[in-house]
Amino acid sequence: MRLKTTYRQILTISAPIMLGSAVQNIIALSDGVFLFHLSDLDFAAIGYVGVFYLIVSAIGYGFSRGGQIMIARRMGEGNEKEIGRTFYAMMYFEIALACILFLFMNYGCWYFFSIFVDSDAIFYKSLEYLDYRSWGVFFSYTGVAIVALYTGVARTMFIVVDTLVLAIVNIVLNYGLIFGNWGLPEMGIAGAGLASTIAEGVALLLFVVYILLDKESRNYDLFKLPKVDIALIKSQLKIGSPIVAQAVVGLGSWFVFFGIVENLGERQLAITNLARNVYLVLSIPCWGFASGVNTLVSNFIGQEKRNAVLPIIWKTAKLCCAVTVLISLPVVLFPEHVLHPLFGSSDANLGSLLTEARPIFYVLFAILVLFSIGGVFFNGLAGTGATYYGLKIQTVCAVFYLVYIYIVVEFTDGGLVWAWTSEVFYWILMFLMIYPYLASKKWYSLKV
Repeated sequence: MRLKTTYRQILTISAPIMLGSAVQNIIALSDGVFLFHLSDLDFAAIGYVGVFYLIVSAIGYGFSRGGQIMIARRMGEGNEKEIGRTFYAMMYFEIALACILFLFMNYGCWYFFSIFVDSDAIFYKSLEYLDYRSWGVFFSYTGVAIVALYTGVARTMFIVVDTLVLAIVNIVLNYGLIFGNWGLPEMGIAGAGLASTIAEGVALLLFVVYILLDKESRNYDLFKLPKVDIALIKSQLKIGSPIVAQAVVGLGSWFVFFGIVENLGERQLAITNLARNVYLVLSIPCWGFASGVNTLVSNFIGQEKRNAVLPIIWKTAKLCCAVTVLISLPVVLFPEHVLHPLFGSSDANLGSLLTEARPIFYVLFAILVLFSIGGVFFNGLAGTGATYYGLKIQTVCAVFYLVYIYIVVEFTDGGLVWAWTSEVFYWILMFLMIYPYLASKKWYSLKV
């Protein structure tokens, strides 16, 4: 498929990915909303362990981006028969990786969490959640490989249907398993973990059925199961490993941030978790456009249209910024009207949390605007294949981010507002480092 540098083309590809690439955001939001009504402690705990599981998900998602970039490049070249082989190489690795992460979550997290968590209650609730949530890694990693396939070939509409089914199943099961409704066991935070895992399993099954019924999938040789191609897996890892490292560095910094905030007390962690849930929802357009620009950039390079890369990144960034501002302003300016229906219109605890979190929402708006531009440029850079350079940039930004947060929390009275401001500086620094590299055209000679 030959893609074009039009706003309509960008929206056609990116809009469905906004949901598909935000699956874990949707799950985390659903878990957070229901556990908010259970107790402050459960709400604080899901904020902490939820960030950890986002890191786990990001590892699989990051490796799949390597396959997505290669599939988009093959499409741009008109070499559709190579897509199936590329997809299965990605799938084999994702399944092997899921086994490793599953073992870590079941046998290594006790020691890992004990390093960061001071509160015994949050520590044990986090492990309780993972007892059931860890099984979802198999469904999640297989699912992101399929999403990468359809994103790479720029056929993204079914991702919307699949994500909606996942969200509905997760919400229904959360209501039943957390509180013990409809004759289901009352499991609390463990029920949230089980609900999310079952929802991912249902979504994966739906995707498999779609592939079997999709006539165009035969063009990609998806029904010819190839042998394990170590060389092809290595090629994908060369592209995907830096993206994974970037995700681990980025979300890992967020995990450490929550650990530092947890030292301030469970109330401060609950406030930060509320802001995080708002961030997860409002950042969905950013993730969608960022993933879409991966496909666009790689496809254009496959067509030998390298001069179109920087303009398409700029167009995507402008569109992403406009959409982000449009959906963010009402939430930031009138959080009591937008969030009360979501978390509970008459909940007095929410009212006090919103009052304390309001200054953070203003900072959050600045973060989202900068993320909408910096995130698109960062993923445009990944689409060129310059993922190792992207890793260097993110490492520098993350070190600055963590040092800044530590100084603010431990040595100043700035509190949560100034701690969250770290993300403003993070995205400014990232953009200032990425743009000169893209403009220099040093990436023209990179091979994928």
